[in-house]
Amino acid sequence: MRIKTLVIASALALAAWPSLAQVATSTAQTAQPAQPRPVLQGLSLTEVWRLAEESNPALRAKRAELASAEGSRTDANAFLYNNPVVSLDGIRRTVPQEGALPERRREWSSSVQQTFEIAGQRGFRREAADAALMALQEEIAETRRQIRVEVAQLYYRVLALQQRTELEEQALGLFESTAAAVQKRRIAGEDTKLDSNVATVEAERARNQLAVAKEQLLDVRAELAAKLQLPSESLPQASGELRPTAAAAYSLESLLSQVDSQPRLQALRAREESARAKLKLESASRYPDLTVGVGVGREGASGARERLTTVSVSVPLPLFKRNATGIGQASSALTQAEISRSAGVRDAQAQVQVLWVKLESLRDRVTRLQERVLPALLDNQQLSVKSQRAGQIGLLELIVVNRQALDARRDLIDALIDYQSTRLALELAAGWPPEGVTP
Repeated sequence: MRIKTLVIASALALAAWPSLAQVATSTAQTAQPAQPRPVLQGLSLTEVWRLAEESNPALRAKRAELASAEGSRTDANAFLYNNPVVSLDGIRRTVPQEGALPERRREWSSSVQQTFEIAGQRGFRREAADAALMALQEEIAETRRQIRVEVAQLYYRVLALQQRTELEEQALGLFESTAAAVQKRRIAGEDTKLDSNVATVEAERARNQLAVAKEQLLDVRAELAAKLQLPSESLPQASGELRPTAAAAYSLESLLSQVDSQPRLQALRAREESARAKLKLESASRYPDLTVGVGVGREGASGARERLTTVSVSVPLPLFKRNATGIGQASSALTQAEISRSAGVRDAQAQVQVLWVKLESLRDRVTRLQERVLPALLDNQQLSVKSQRAGQIGLLELIVVNRQALDARRDLIDALIDYQSTRLALELAAGWPPEGVTP
């Protein structure tokens, strides 16, 4: 009778358990249990990217800096850096007269002054502003890429946890059906209390695993919703493939050759050029500016008015202040920019190589799980049914076979999410477009 009980439990379990080969290649299309907040159904990775680029606060804040950089470039491109100075003076003069009333005279003068830079500061200023604008544009491109990678990683985590929740629901159904069948046989006196306790513990463990998976899924959905700036009452649900859809369209050599052209390093290079131009500008500021003025006026008595025309040239003497502060600060900024660029190039190349090795390892793991482990466990499930019918295994052995199958499927989901996260990080580090598509 004990063997009959296990056969019945196994039959119920296998009826609720889809084949591992099908699960390994399936997509996450199963609807989730009701959540505290509404769930947005069926967001693809392309839709997630579109929402992120439209609404992400970090990307919008970075784009808002363009107005400042463009304004600086406009000022730098001005014909003259200093504006002309126009002055107008009016004088009312009272001149005492002997034996007569004082004479009142009205005199006036006007002048225009213009300061000229004589050491090429305008060219250096334009060079610095253009490089700073280019650096900001590259930083915006890098921020866009980072946001795309971040939301893509969250998207795959949502997708993986959806599959994990589906898996745990199936596992709960499997162990609950087994526990129910054993409990009925125990009431009938055909199974022991130990068998009933073991089956009950496994069912409760499965229920706990399901609760943990749902909690993790809720947290990741909320994080993705924040990145996409979705309404607070809505949570996104992913729809797509977790497993790799095609082989990578790049090699390690192509990624390393792409590193120098990635936006982050281009931005660091442009920042260095801007800092170098600013150092030249500060050095040129040691030379005094030349101020030229032209003025006209009328003076004298009403019967003998004089018309005055004046020309003035002024140059400050750089005896005490020679812009040492500005030159020192610009020199420090240039040194820091050079260090940041050289360190960025080295770190990017090292990161690409490390991530490439990790990606290769994960690819091998996924392949082994899909092609070796899962088919072997499927055979084990079929063999366990035959062994039960022959009376060769008991309840504990059955639970071991089922738990191995569950653990293998969990391992596959974990390996797939690690693979996708590593692939995205590798493409970001190398400056390769996500999903292998050149924008």
